[in-house]
Amino acid sequence: MTSTRITWESSWDWLIRLVTSETFVYVVKRTLQALLTLFLASALSFFIIKLAPGDYVTTLTQNPKISPERIQELRRQFGLDRSWLEQYTLWIWRILTKGDFGTSFVYQRSVASLLWERIPATLVLAIASLIMTWAIAIPLGIVAAVKQNRATDRILQVISYTGQGFPSFITVLVLLVFAQITSPLFPVGGMTSINHSDLSWFGKIIDVGWHMILPTIALSITSFAGLQRITRGELLDVLRQDYIQTARAKGLPENRVIYVHALRNAINPLITLLGFELAGLLGGAFIAEQFFNWPGLGRLTLQAVIAQDQYLVMASLVMSAVLLNVGNLLADLLLKVADPRIRLE
Repeated sequence: MTSTRITWESSWDWLIRLVTSETFVYVVKRTLQALLTLFLASALSFFIIKLAPGDYVTTLTQNPKISPERIQELRRQFGLDRSWLEQYTLWIWRILTKGDFGTSFVYQRSVASLLWERIPATLVLAIASLIMTWAIAIPLGIVAAVKQNRATDRILQVISYTGQGFPSFITVLVLLVFAQITSPLFPVGGMTSINHSDLSWFGKIIDVGWHMILPTIALSITSFAGLQRITRGELLDVLRQDYIQTARAKGLPENRVIYVHALRNAINPLITLLGFELAGLLGGAFIAEQFFNWPGLGRLTLQAVIAQDQYLVMASLVMSAVLLNVGNLLADLLLKVADPRIRLE
């Protein structure tokens, strides 16, 4: 009985420490702020969508086989005969009470099921691009800073300026031409091969990874170029600090000075950018997804906008805002881990 009481008291003390910890309070605060942000973003998105001339049912009037009576029936079915405020209020109420984001006009399916099908593909592509960007840009940024104003630095600056100056759709077109020249080395259609279901679990992973190569490169080029320049600039600022000169004067190895003392302090602004990088990749993914026929959220959103699929567009924009908030929150928490001097409050 005594041991049970001690265990219960220990668990209760641990729970109290967790709830009152700085990190927990910060996450709760950011979550509440995110909910308000999502509400405002959804309201703004809805009214911008409604400002566009016509709607999904209006496009059906061009089909002579659909009678005016059927058009009116569809308006009542989709709730388009109500006022804007009523449509938005009912949509929000269904989300809060049932978790229902509505039904897609085009697919005649639950919007939530469509999103859950597409989000993993976009996340896989964005995370792979993020890993590739950081794995290449950070080392090259360090090299450029260490070799400042030398031939290596100038070459890397030219590469970064060129990468930033290339529009995403031009990069995608160049990669498509490259894929055509090297065909069938790099697949460009879809996420999997025709015989994907017949492969082993390891073969399926390899198949998806092989299809990801060109879309990942297309997403990474612009991000890589910008991150490389930022890394170079931040590291150069740190290398000019007095404590770095003191470390060198003490006879510490140059590698230790750069990778332990300088890089640790230069990495903080880069971690702050991590959340925006992830959000930017998710927002810009629709170009790569459209050209490479990748079944992701960006491509679904673009098709929904073209078809004026109101509830699917709304849910897609809200989901993008959710991913943006999650990315920024993760970046803040990583910044706290990287630099314990930072207080989340």
